[in-house]
This record gives sequence, C-alpha cells and structure tokens, in this order.
Amino acid sequence: MPGVSAQVELREDEIEFVAIRAQGAGGQNVNKVSNAIHLRFDIGASSLPEDLKEGLRQLRDQRISNEGVVIIKAQAHRSLERNRLDALTRLRELIARAAYTPAPRRPTRPSRGSQRRRVDSKLRRGVVKLLRAKVGSDN
Repeated sequence: MPGVSAQVELREDEIEFVAIRAQGAGGQNVNKVSNAIHLRFDIGASSLPEDLKEGLRQLRDQRISNEGVVIIKAQAHRSLERNRLDALTRLRELIARAAYTPAPRRPTRPSRGSQRRRVDSKLRRGVVKLLRAKVGSDN
C-alpha cells in the first residue's frame, strides 16, 4: 500500500473494511449496485508516530470518534472496490492534514518609506478637511 508521505506508511492490517448496503432509494437493481464501505482505523493501535497520532486526535473532525477511531463511510461509487479506494484516499488526506505544520510567522515591521507615505497622506487629508471650514472661522 502506498505511504502517506516519505516517513509514514499505512499498514493493511491496521485498516478494517466492512462492506455495507449504501443509503438511497431502492428498486429491483439495489442489491447489485448499492455498495458502500465503512473504513475503521484505530489511531491508538496504529504504527503511526506519536506526534502524528496526537495531531490526528487534535483534529476537529466528526469522522474521529471520542475513542480515537477514524470511521469513514464511502458510497459515492457503484463499485465496492472504487468505494474502498475512495475511503483510503480520504484517510490519507486526513492524516496529511494532521501532519501539516505551518511555517512559523516571522514578525515584520513597516519600512520607513511606507511610514512616511502614511503620515504624508494623513497630513494631506487633514489639509483637505481644513479647507472645508467656513471662511473666517477660528480654526
């Protein structure tokens, strides 16, 4: 099974697939074409690194239960195998989202030129407002 990234490898025995009947309308053909997959992945029992496990638990995602089990239901396709691949892809995306760490923000300061331009524009605006005053007033 292809890994999530260079360091993280998902093992086949850690993922449980259960074939279920998909939701939706019935009909004569429903038993042949309404397939769905429940994918279950126990975060605590997996071989993922500890920091990645913690990142997964911290995600605010409704697919992760309080017990730390990822449950993904895939029923978009008619084929059971395509739904299985869809569920695996969504699990990989979830793990990749947990593994992402944004670059640290480096605080910046405005340049001296931009500060000068800002003050100059404020002065010009003040002059415009001053010129609106009534003639002969004490401003």
